[in-house]
Amino acid sequence: MSDNLGDKPENGQNGEGEEEDLIFPEEEAAKAADERSDLEKAHAERDRMREQLLRIAADFDNFRKRSRKEVEEVRRRAIEDTLREVLPIVDNLERAADAMSGATEVAAVADGVHMVLRGFEDIASRLGLKRVPGVGNLFDPTCHDAMQQEETEEHAPGTVVSEIVPGYYLGERLLRPAMVVVAKPPTQTDDQGDEPPKGE
Repeated sequence: MSDNLGDKPENGQNGEGEEEDLIFPEEEAAKAADERSDLEKAHAERDRMREQLLRIAADFDNFRKRSRKEVEEVRRRAIEDTLREVLPIVDNLERAADAMSGATEVAAVADGVHMVLRGFEDIASRLGLKRVPGVGNLFDPTCHDAMQQEETEEHAPGTVVSEIVPGYYLGERLLRPAMVVVAKPPTQTDDQGDEPPKGE
């Protein structure tokens, strides 16, 4: 008998193990093709997302420029509309100034000035401009600037007794505070300077 009959395969491998470890060229090529396909898909998706982000950034930049332009246009139109309302007042003031040079009566000039002021009040009302309450009202630090105080008994302390510069609201917003003079109680005089009563 030959001694080779009892020999076992080297490295403990049998025929079945050898078949499991075999790699076929067709499968390897298919696997490599799948990997390339996945990589190409990832690159394509990356490129698509990059293009989309660039488009979004460009759209946002265009939107920002367009918004800024629209805001500037609205502001310009608002100024134009306001000046268009105010120009008639300037025209009337110029006419009043021309009339003053040849006027013989002060009353006629005063009437012209009052007419211009009434025109301004009409325009101010249309624009939503309101005057801050002044003389006779209590001092309000949210809409008044106290320029000085005046001792008086005719008005309660803290009351506005005169207006130096009028204040205005535009809608509900304070456009300019009123500069006012506020009443305060008179300083108490010292009666001790009077002659004391003579003794008996």
